[in-house]
Amino acid sequence: MKILGILGSPRLNGCCSKLLNRALEGAESAGAETGVFKLIKRDVKYCIGCGDCYTKKPNLQIGKCPIKDETQEMLKEYLTFDGYFYASPAYDGFTTALMKTFLERKIAFTFKESDKTAEIAMPAPRPGIIQHFKKKASFIVTANVADELEEVMGDPCYEAFESHLLFEQIDTFEKLFCGGLERITVEQFNKKLDKAFQMGINMVNEIKKAVLK
Repeated sequence: MKILGILGSPRLNGCCSKLLNRALEGAESAGAETGVFKLIKRDVKYCIGCGDCYTKKPNLQIGKCPIKDETQEMLKEYLTFDGYFYASPAYDGFTTALMKTFLERKIAFTFKESDKTAEIAMPAPRPGIIQHFKKKASFIVTANVADELEEVMGDPCYEAFESHLLFEQIDTFEKLFCGGLERITVEQFNKKLDKAFQMGINMVNEIKKAVLK
């Protein structure tokens, strides 16, 4: 079993990164292999909205993009994992630009018919993209606001992640919001780290149960 962490923070040693690393350690303790996409270190260029990836070559598992960067190879690697942790700080009420850019480029997993009858239709998953809810995903969001404002700062990030996972048919089952980072004590943050570790264990167990169904 393989679990992937996707880090949308530009700070490689920040609180969001530490929580993600702890979640992956939890998954490893339960027997999983892990990997991580540190988006600040990867060449993921902005989508230019040309539509090539989701309107051409419907038989491909991943639509071909004319942009020359690392995204195509990252999407191939992404599909080899069984579970995902999406981790991002909330910047100005939403996920970071790093994460949003990666999410936009995942549209290459879809295809949309170009005939006139389908102009208002949503793109559909390409062959092999639908996971039949066997794969799982959990979310980690950090912010400077208090935990009580998770609905304001966390929910928009969760919704962004979930909208992309819906067409992949990947279950989302746990969310960790870590607020008040400017004032959080070591003791408080350690409790969040403990929860992140348990989330890693929980993900492995959930995937095992889904595979056995």
